[in-house]
Amino acid sequence: MRLLLLSQLFHWLLALAATASAWSSVDYSQYVNVLMGSEGPYPGQGYGGGDIFVGGARPFGMAKVGIDTTAANWSIAVLNGGWTPDGNVTAISMMHESGTGGAPKYGIIPQMPLTTVSPPVNILDNLTYSQPRVGQDTASVGYFKTQLQNGVQVELSASSHAGIVQYSFPQGEKHVLVDVSHYLPGSPGDPNGQFYVGGEITIEENGRAYSGYGTYVGGWNNGAAFTVYFYGEFSMKPTMARTFTGKNTDPMPRYQNLANGAMSEPTYGNVSDKATSGPMNDRVGALFSWDENANPQIVSRIGISFISPERAQSYIESEIPSWTLNDTVKAAVAEWNQEVLSKVQVPLDSTANITHVRLLYSSLYFMHLMPSNRTGENPLWQSGEPYWDDFYTLCFLPDGRSGNWNGLVQGGSNADNVLADAYVKGLRGAINWTDGYAAMKTDAEVIPYNTWDPTDLSASTKEGRGALGDWLELGYVSEDRNTRCISRTVEYSLNDFALSQVASGEMPGDREKYLKRSAGWQKIWNPDVESLNFTGFLAPKFSNGEFNNSGYDPLYCYECEWHAYTYEAVPWEYSFVIPHDMETLIEFMGGPDTFESRLDTMFKPNLSVQSLGPNGAGISTLINIGNEPDFATPYLYNYINKQAKSVQMSRRLGLQYFKDAPYGVPGNSDAGAMNSWLLWQMLGIYPVVTQPVYLISSPWFPDLNMTINGNQTLRITATGLTQGFYVQSVKINGQAWTKNWFEHEDIMAQGGTIEFELGAEMKDWETGSVPPSPGHVGA
Repeated sequence: MRLLLLSQLFHWLLALAATASAWSSVDYSQYVNVLMGSEGPYPGQGYGGGDIFVGGARPFGMAKVGIDTTAANWSIAVLNGGWTPDGNVTAISMMHESGTGGAPKYGIIPQMPLTTVSPPVNILDNLTYSQPRVGQDTASVGYFKTQLQNGVQVELSASSHAGIVQYSFPQGEKHVLVDVSHYLPGSPGDPNGQFYVGGEITIEENGRAYSGYGTYVGGWNNGAAFTVYFYGEFSMKPTMARTFTGKNTDPMPRYQNLANGAMSEPTYGNVSDKATSGPMNDRVGALFSWDENANPQIVSRIGISFISPERAQSYIESEIPSWTLNDTVKAAVAEWNQEVLSKVQVPLDSTANITHVRLLYSSLYFMHLMPSNRTGENPLWQSGEPYWDDFYTLCFLPDGRSGNWNGLVQGGSNADNVLADAYVKGLRGAINWTDGYAAMKTDAEVIPYNTWDPTDLSASTKEGRGALGDWLELGYVSEDRNTRCISRTVEYSLNDFALSQVASGEMPGDREKYLKRSAGWQKIWNPDVESLNFTGFLAPKFSNGEFNNSGYDPLYCYECEWHAYTYEAVPWEYSFVIPHDMETLIEFMGGPDTFESRLDTMFKPNLSVQSLGPNGAGISTLINIGNEPDFATPYLYNYINKQAKSVQMSRRLGLQYFKDAPYGVPGNSDAGAMNSWLLWQMLGIYPVVTQPVYLISSPWFPDLNMTINGNQTLRITATGLTQGFYVQSVKINGQAWTKNWFEHEDIMAQGGTIEFELGAEMKDWETGSVPPSPGHVGA
């Protein structure tokens, strides 16, 4: 879930274009499949799917309004986005993540429509009132609808900091439950499950409104407590509104029942309109009820803020001024079109491949759900600078952050790669690069304190490089002192190369030091390891300098989790992940011919023997395009001037594993990373991380225009696409191009044209030099 995150570069390019490009009148949202990735390889189940958020959202919106559901089976549960194909509905809540693995986060600030609160319903136990859904949910950009078994139809939409929910009740009682203690639960025994700490709710305007806050802790990044304030209101006054309290969990984590196992009953507030709970104190909430004669359609608007309930209310007034749901839906569609979707334009006439069009715009949509733009919503320090949260795992320093708390670092300090990528490609914005480089240098030199996270007790999981002590002393990460020794060594190598790139401009005296350290991966290359008739692989090494040769097989990582040799990929895969020094890697692997054969082997079916669980569901090849370590691998043929095979292999992956369907991405989308891989594939170019270099592939569209870098236009055309997708020749800005790569300044800074001539023949058209290896140094 890290390393080569392509979506960051795309965000740089598109974000700079957001205010400068004229918005097309075309409604591109009609081509977005918001359920792409909602299921895995097993129909009707989310396991192995994208773990996506389904609901109302704006680009990078803080509010992501959608349903929360139960886990039908905890062993294959994926509650991270709230919505699941098969779970029962427990609430409609205001905050969610999208496309993430690990323990759930958020699912907070809820409402739940009920048609009875009589026994056996206990409003402190959501399993007594959770609702199956009837028929198929309806979802589109900015809109979601579901029908509950109790007869209530729920429709919703969202602005950046608020949501609107429209309930259509059947004849009879009508209730809306607001349980401040509601959240998305982790699996039983999950060390990073989240839970409720305390809160407050006050009924206002004679029951027509309510305000308060909830405090929550834990979740995916094992985060510290954070508080979200809310203000909610209804379109009509309820017949009755009452607060309630209930016993909190004892112990707090994961279970909302008492220590002896009994489920508590609520105590209603008969005197005050306010119910308050401090840390380790009562659960609180409110119940709003309308009689049988009330209008069956009830609308609610809810605002959220990390600052105050007053600010939450102000968001309703400024962002959702209308009580008409469709007004907010239209505004959401307009914003998605203007800010994101219209920035990439392809032919939409009768000749268009609509499946490819839908894959393109769906990918753009999911890439822009996360991270969350919380500028002006930072409760921790006062600053006029932009503030972002919810990156998994990574967008800016530190590597991962959610709920205003750093974590969960899975490998290297890979935010360094993103900064270096922006730096060398000239996408420097308003960053103070003196401070930026200083932060990168802290990652490279300061050992972070041990967080004693039960996920991995050996080192920090909060920020920085947990195994940095080994790196500074040995130049590699050892097996006996640290976990993830191989994948961390690979990632620390690239991280230090990233430092050398920024140091070239900001601190030239540091450049050679970090460039030399970036060769650390060579220290764990064991030329004697054999696998599948190939020799030489990355291998675990002890701190005394000796390799672990005791039954080591690079086809296995031994769970590929926190305590394994590698994380989310086997050593066979990681042995190709040296983007800064492909020259040395090719040499170590035995030269271009053997390198080509090894690459070919990555794509042969039925060679994968390591179970990766949902991260590898339905994939039998060694290459697993559902995980970031393999993102660049299908393009590596370019480094031996076999570009046609890069096209062959990458196109095969794109067509096989990405679909305009519920099973639309290979594994969780990693906050849009999978979608970004597909997007670059469809453009026909691939960015090399930490370098101002793009590898040339093959485009999916005959004509494509993309607004980049403020007000510039990149146009990519392809003739002969109906005959085949192999490159016959390339022109850049009208000039014949003989290299299978180009530099950022060639076309991505000021815009320009790439003209492809395509056909059915695998042609060796490139006669120029291979892509560079700027990290080519000895260990």
